[in-house]
Amino acid sequence: MRNDIGDAAWRHWIKPLRVSRLEDGTLTLEAESTLARERVSSQYADRLRVISAAEFSDLSPAIRHIEVRLAAGRGRTAQPHRLSEQRQAAAPVSPAASNQPRERSDDLMAGLDPRYTFANFVVGKPNELAFAVARRTAESEKVAFNPLFLYGGVGLGKTHLMHAIAWHIRQQSPARKVLYLSAEKFMYRFVRALRFRDTMSFKEQFRSVDVLMIDDVQFISGKDSTQEEFFHTFNALVEDGRQVIISADKSPTDLEGMEERLRSRLGWGMVADIHPADYELRLGILQSKAEQASVEVADKVLEFMAHRIVSNVRELEGALNRILAHAMLVGREITIESAAELLADLLRASSRQVSVDAIQKRVAAHYDVRVSEMFSARRSRDIARPRQVAMYLAKNLTSLSYPDIGRQFGGRDHTTVMHAVKTIDSLSKSDGQLAEDVQLLKSILAG
Repeated sequence: MRNDIGDAAWRHWIKPLRVSRLEDGTLTLEAESTLARERVSSQYADRLRVISAAEFSDLSPAIRHIEVRLAAGRGRTAQPHRLSEQRQAAAPVSPAASNQPRERSDDLMAGLDPRYTFANFVVGKPNELAFAVARRTAESEKVAFNPLFLYGGVGLGKTHLMHAIAWHIRQQSPARKVLYLSAEKFMYRFVRALRFRDTMSFKEQFRSVDVLMIDDVQFISGKDSTQEEFFHTFNALVEDGRQVIISADKSPTDLEGMEERLRSRLGWGMVADIHPADYELRLGILQSKAEQASVEVADKVLEFMAHRIVSNVRELEGALNRILAHAMLVGREITIESAAELLADLLRASSRQVSVDAIQKRVAAHYDVRVSEMFSARRSRDIARPRQVAMYLAKNLTSLSYPDIGRQFGGRDHTTVMHAVKTIDSLSKSDGQLAEDVQLLKSILAG
């Protein structure tokens, strides 16, 4: 890897990393600074995963993920470990010798990022509802919403809010037992329990908590046995008055591959959508992150970034980290020109982002109908079909949710958009002309 990225990058970003733990196929590394953590996560995590998996191919389970955390400096000092020691610790245990290891209470919230708190969450119109219900859930001694379901596209702040809830509960009510993990880890632990024939311990662990938090629940879509176990765990906790908090990339009704009864349960309580950040929120996030890093960046540079990088908050923060790293390493003030050069790849990708308005205009021109027909109630085929094509393209070329798209088509219900997407997807397989139209429009709009 040193030869691949160069000596300077190796010394600055990779060499200082320390191995923290290896569990369920996830290798956790600790970085010495927030900037280093973000840089390694965004630039080098994939390389580290491939190299680690190849170097330690005899581990079971194999290394599938790399997680980079800020080195613990609040209460304990991070101790370096060699992967060879982790190899020994991760070696499979014979069922006859021991059941699967019981999780220590201080591991229940392992993987939480100390930076992800309510204080560090920048609130704006696109996320104010999700923030409000998350805050109320965390502050309430009693169950407020059950379940609380947070959803939104990639990099919009779902995981930040999940971590913030967990940290707040831990600080406010230390006696409450909070278990936070991803749906992927839930599945891994369930499979491990089946392997060691110790499902009772698994059930006891998950059903004895006061608050269960599952991130990215869409991961278990299509995995029937895991869904079955999660369904019963969910019911047991809710019936016993325990809090359940879930996040996903789609609303419960839109989770494909999820059993209907489970989708119904997930929508029982409060469902809050996190919308893509608008310009004001993007600028606020950049200003907040720059202030936290104690690096001065000219307002005009931050405004330039907020205008140009619109895909998601995670990419926006990654762009800022790139700017800050350059400023620290080179020691020169960042200008709009230098920022544009440093972020050229992100700006090119961002320039290809398509708006619903552009889609509606292009589709209307292609089918020779008025743009206003995209919002009308007319159902004749010559109007309805172009409208459905536009909805289909909006779903495929933007990060908007079904409800968001519906609002931009005259306030239509999300189920109407879902029907349009499924209709065009199905017809394109049998109607050659329609498939050609859709492909042509995609090519024009995506550039």
